[in-house]
Amino acid sequence: MKNLPPLPAIMLEPLVRAALLEDLGRAGDLTTDAIVPKDLPATTVLSARQPGTVAGLDLAMLAFRLIDPEVEIAVERADGSSVAQGEIIATVSGPARAILTAERTALNFLCHLSGIATATASVVAAVRAHGAKIVCTRKTTPGLRAVEKYAVRAGGGANHRFGLDDAILIKDNHIAIAGGIRPAIERARMSVGHLVKIEVEVDTLTQLEEALALAPDAVLLDNMSVDELRQAVAMVAGRVITEASGRITAATAPAIAATGVDLISIGWLTHSAPILDIGLDYREL
Repeated sequence: MKNLPPLPAIMLEPLVRAALLEDLGRAGDLTTDAIVPKDLPATTVLSARQPGTVAGLDLAMLAFRLIDPEVEIAVERADGSSVAQGEIIATVSGPARAILTAERTALNFLCHLSGIATATASVVAAVRAHGAKIVCTRKTTPGLRAVEKYAVRAGGGANHRFGLDDAILIKDNHIAIAGGIRPAIERARMSVGHLVKIEVEVDTLTQLEEALALAPDAVLLDNMSVDELRQAVAMVAGRVITEASGRITAATAPAIAATGVDLISIGWLTHSAPILDIGLDYREL
């Protein structure tokens, strides 16, 4: 993805620092400290072992530099870039001890986030002929939401709400406990300011009709068939944002996008995307 704004370092450092401390434990890197001379320099490369989309380089670089600021990283393929199998993503050079000690933490972040970006890019490509945006959800790894959602953006997707506090999403349990769609929407509208969006989840066209009468900002069309989605989009007629959700894959997304929905939300992009296999390989001088 072009022009991908990076996350501020102040957001990333606590995550990387905690991961390094978890790995270093109470005695540091016993293996590296025993085997590698203190002042030995080394040059290594981060390379893709399969094709995909890169995300998480800033976290990887921070892992190396927190161990030793003398480590230098030359980026060849920035976040949001597509890489082929065997392609070099970055060259990492400097004190060998620091590189080896930070290696796993750096790769954990880089492989995980690149996996999310790669999965997102595959679905984005699948719906390119249509107007629907691919968005993520709140189904994220605890503590990693900001960077996982960043990885979705790196893959060409967009973000749904970041938390419970930036929009109202009235789901089935809210409706059941409130006693219906009308009381749920009315109470929500009375409780928040004019800048807070209200979205309501509906499972049937009958529920959609009831929701539309109350003019929410968006409707979440949950687990509807392609035919139902097509009817729902016709009913909405552009009055509110339409979002489709429910076990959507790269294989099923094109037909869903063709119904005319505005958004397709996919939880597995962040909670179950496989990693992108990236390795750190030593290069002899």
